[in-house]
Amino acid sequence: MTSHEKAELIAQFADDMKAERIETLDVRKKTSVADFFIVCSGTSDVHVQSIADKVAERLAAQRIKPLRTDDKGQGWVLQDFGDVVLHVMREEKRQFYDLETLWKTTQIDPNLVD
Repeated sequence: MTSHEKAELIAQFADDMKAERIETLDVRKKTSVADFFIVCSGTSDVHVQSIADKVAERLAAQRIKPLRTDDKGQGWVLQDFGDVVLHVMREEKRQFYDLETLWKTTQIDPNLVD
């Protein structure tokens, strides 16, 4: 499975769990950490955890397990699937950290460009 296909699958699973404002960020030319970041919002701490749990469960059924899961504190769960990283956040955390703007404005790394 390509990283793009995995990102689409993760976004679909998050959508199935009623995640809000799902955004896929292509960071392949900006960092070697991952190819894609998926950022989405949950309406409560329980919803955030439920989204993350269901995504992990559905990917595990396809033999894809997170390399690392980190509960960043109330309202933010990060799941690292290697080439795709999922951030599930409460809206107030998402606005505070504003990962979308950070990664959209990060300059392209010339060492990563083909």
